[in-house]
Amino acid sequence: MTTLIMTRHGHVPGISPARFRGRVEVDLSPTGEAQAAALAERIAACWQPAAIYTSPLGRCVATGARIARATSCAAVAHAALADIDYGAWQWKTHGEVQAQAPELFAQWHAAPQRVRFPGGESLQDVMVRAADLVRDLLARHRDETLVLVVHDSSNRVLLADLLDLPLSHYWRLGQEPCNLTVMEAGGDQAKLLRLN
Repeated sequence: MTTLIMTRHGHVPGISPARFRGRVEVDLSPTGEAQAAALAERIAACWQPAAIYTSPLGRCVATGARIARATSCAAVAHAALADIDYGAWQWKTHGEVQAQAPELFAQWHAAPQRVRFPGGESLQDVMVRAADLVRDLLARHRDETLVLVVHDSSNRVLLADLLDLPLSHYWRLGQEPCNLTVMEAGGDQAKLLRLN
């Protein structure tokens, strides 16, 4: 079985007050830098990764670079791990979107699996691209430790896929900045050891 460590990038502007960040490039905040440093130390103290893969967005690349330095393992960015494309909602506050599209905003919180963002993606789109890559990585790194540094939405979708949960469970899977979510995965099996 592969030990799969999933984490989210460190804190960035736009988390509070909440904005739909998606594909917008935002740097780690000072808090995010400190979180990434602490996470890197924790991973280095407990595991020896064979590979680190990140989203191509700068906040994940920066967090992955911290882990790479601490563990002496190279980090590789992969497009399939990019954040969800929020389309027309990108970088708008939740309040702005709620005022402009109240029904779709309500559906996003009640039934996220039924939403396609205007001009953007759906959770199913994220699952197809990210889960296909992760299946390949799990096969490539069988019986090794693998680190993924991605985004809130990507992690939730990947967890649902690996644990055979429907996407309607999306909001039940918390993913705070620089959290540790740890699984054992391989073949058709996955066991959740730590969440968030």
